[in-house]
Amino acid sequence: MAGAVSSSGLIRRNAVFLTTIFASAFAFEIAFDSASNSIWDTINRGRQWKDIKHRYMVKDEEEDDD
Repeated sequence: MAGAVSSSGLIRRNAVFLTTIFASAFAFEIAFDSASNSIWDTINRGRQWKDIKHRYMVKDEEEDDD
């Protein structure tokens, strides 16, 4: 396996190797954060501020009438 990666040119040059590692880590971080936020929002649906703020926010029109 290591020979196949080496012969493909992925780790022959240090700059290519490091760029691949950093790009993969960045993509994994974005995917992991998105999945974690999605799971959290699903579990806590209806209990977060973004779900209930419409009950407590006063519209600007009502404030102008006073």
